[in-house]
Amino acid sequence: MKQLLIATRNPGKVREFAQFFADIPDLCIHSLNDLQCPDVEETGNSFQANALLKAQAGAAHSKMPTLADDSGLEVDALDGQPGIGSRRFAGPDATDAHNNAKLLEQLQHVEESARGAQFRCVLAWVNPAHEKHQIHYEEGICRGYIAFAATGTKGFGYDPIFIPEGYQQSFATLGPEIKRMLSHRARAWQRMSAYICSQLDLRSH
Repeated sequence: MKQLLIATRNPGKVREFAQFFADIPDLCIHSLNDLQCPDVEETGNSFQANALLKAQAGAAHSKMPTLADDSGLEVDALDGQPGIGSRRFAGPDATDAHNNAKLLEQLQHVEESARGAQFRCVLAWVNPAHEKHQIHYEEGICRGYIAFAATGTKGFGYDPIFIPEGYQQSFATLGPEIKRMLSHRARAWQRMSAYICSQLDLRSH
């Protein structure tokens, strides 16, 4: 059975990736929670740079092919912020609720037509078995807008305040089934999955 590391400790992301990989047999998925991998300081100035930092560190420690993502919310009215700082938007120890509350506060006087936003995800793949430490990237974007209040309990991060295009409910209300079809991470995965299968000689259902 082939081994692969997902370089995250985030339980929500672990669940999402486990669902993505459910259609690929003969593949054993690990997360940073399963291994004694050190945390990586995200010092890059872009989603791609931070994703690569995490993938390279995970691959170096585990000696496994490693997939990492860096993702965040870009709000039009805030010139793309919080962007790569999404996880720490309200401070280094901020919870999801703190980040959502700060964002809603900053947009409290912004009308609905100007509350456009997008989730962006960059996936980085590093294969340490390749002689040149093979690297590959894919990106996914999900457009939508920021609600006026948080709703729903079925998501994580900014899901309670993000309403995807074509819907009138937040990701946290719509639930994981809808999110798996629409999310930035799902769209990046749709582009990455065929590449991983070809590199590891795997077949998907």
